[in-house]
This record gives sequence, structure tokens and C-alpha cells, in this order.
Amino acid sequence: MMPLCIILVFLIEICLVPAVKNSSVIIQDSGVIRAQVGDNVTLRCSYQDSGATFLSWYQQTLGDKPNIISTSMMHSTEAEISLKFKEMSRFFVQTGEGINHLTIKNLSTSDSATYYCAFLEFNSIEFGQGAFLHVRTAVSKSQAVVKQPASELVRQGDSVNLNCTIYAEPCAGEHSVYWLRHGGSQPGIVYPYVDQCKELSQASQAESPMQSCTFNLPMKNLTSSDAGTYYCALASCGEIVFGNGTRVDIVDSTTVSLLLVNCLGVALAVSFILIFVLAYIMYNLNKKPCSVCKGAIARPRCSAASDAVGQDADNLHYAALNSLNRKSTVIRQRDSTESVCVYSGIKK
Repeated sequence: MMPLCIILVFLIEICLVPAVKNSSVIIQDSGVIRAQVGDNVTLRCSYQDSGATFLSWYQQTLGDKPNIISTSMMHSTEAEISLKFKEMSRFFVQTGEGINHLTIKNLSTSDSATYYCAFLEFNSIEFGQGAFLHVRTAVSKSQAVVKQPASELVRQGDSVNLNCTIYAEPCAGEHSVYWLRHGGSQPGIVYPYVDQCKELSQASQAESPMQSCTFNLPMKNLTSSDAGTYYCALASCGEIVFGNGTRVDIVDSTTVSLLLVNCLGVALAVSFILIFVLAYIMYNLNKKPCSVCKGAIARPRCSAASDAVGQDADNLHYAALNSLNRKSTVIRQRDSTESVCVYSGIKK
């Protein structure tokens, strides 16, 4: 009995290993792709996998489940379009070695949806990131505006509330708000907002003022898989209005600690530089001689006295004192590198 159990466990391990090692890679256009009514658009998809058997395209409109558009065999050049989309005669699929492109011609507003490229491997389906195709009319009737912050930096394990504010005119019909995530390690996910603005659901009136509503998307215990760009979208009055998206970046505690240490190191280095500069300035100030002690103030007087002597040369008498018999009461002499001033008085 024991050997049989060991054999069964061994067979299970053999079956599980290929499913892990042969992980598929799908690269497709993602994010929000904007186009106008009547345009043609091609959504590109490439893959790297040898174990897949079928390739597919799915369409998911806001608030609805995904609907299959096409299916094709691996390495086949033809794809089978589902009946719903085949009747439209506007959906075409180009398949080949490593590619599975979807082309939609003569776009209409009903084509606004998220499109996923996927393939079937054994008994599981793998989806790409998904791309939301936003089809707008040339002249929009809606005056709605959706505003949301550009980015949010969150530590791993923390919580955050993403918010968006909507400004719109009241009009008849339902108003729904959706959050769409694109990017990160998971395919695009749609978060419908259950509560709706009652003010926006009122019937339109002549010259009615703009109403505003704020919607939050609470996110708790975030991990790296929650990173990506979150778009807030308003579906009202037959049109869809998107915000510019909020980029959510997840950082672990180690990264935050290293960032804090680097900031403190930079601040410490700047402090040392400032201390050195201040010390150098104080040293130069203390090194300069006292202007009063060195006679810097007396020099202009000497110069002024010399000018006065030049002007009143007729009224002054100079005498060289070479004899000790004459009495001198005051002799003051100041020497400097620039000039010499001699003051003398003779008592008769």
C-alpha cells in the first residue's frame, strides 16, 4: 500500500511541474486607448508559449461579463468570429506565428469596452493585461469632468483610499461610476461603484447648475500585485468620461528605510558643509586688523593736512631742527608704508 501512495505522489508531481514551468507570456496593448466614432483601430497581441492550443479575444463592457469575440487554433491563420460580432461585420482577427491582432472598423460608441487577449492552455485560460477602448463622438454633448490625483505612494501592507471628484450636469437616465485598473502583475479589473449620486440622477432642467460628487475606492493590505494605474470613469447620458488615472506605486519597508537613511545622510552632509563655510568666514573676519588700532582713520587727516599745507604755503614756515639749543615742545611723528606726517611746534 505504501509504494502505491509513493507512486501516486510522484505522478502528481510530474503533472504539476510542467504547468508551472511552461508559464505563458502575453503582451498586448493596455491602458486606455481613445478613438473617435468612425475610426479603425487595431489591438495588438503577441505571445510566447508552445503549450497553448487556442487563442481568443474577449470583450467586457462596463458592468457586464466578458463575451468571447474570436477563437483560433495555435499556428492557424484563420480565426472563427462568434455570431454576435460576426453579424456586425466590423471585427477582424489576424493570427499567425506568435501574433493574435484584433481589428475593429467603423467604431461606434457601443464598442467602448475592455478587450482581453487570451489563450487556452490545457484546462485553464490566461488573460493579458487588457485594454479599454474609449470611443468618443467628434462633438461631445456631455460637460462632465472627472478629476483624480496623479499618483499615490503606498507602503506594502498599508491601506489607501483612491478618490475622484465628478462635475456633471443632471440628466435623465442612470449614472454609474467605475474604477478600472491597468498595469501591474494582474489583468485589468473593473470595480463598479454601487452608490450613485442622487443629484446626477435627476431629470435635466434648463440651465441647471453643475453637480459634484466624490467617490472613494478603499484598498487595504496592499501588495505588489495591486500596483498599477487606476482610472475613474463616469457612464452617464449615453457617454463615458474618464479621468487621467492615478498611478499607485507599492514600496516595501526596506525601500522606505533606505530612502530615509539616504535623506538623513544628505542632510548631515549639507550640515557639515554649512558649518565649515561659517567657520571659514569667522576666521577671515577675526584675521582682519582693527582699523582704529592701525590708524586707518588718521590717514585721511594726514592727507587733508598735506593739502592744507600746499594751499597755504605762503603762511607757513618750515624749519629743520638740527640744533639741540632750540626748544621743541611737541614733536609727533607717524610712519606708515604709504605716507609720513610730522607735526612740530616751536616756542619762541
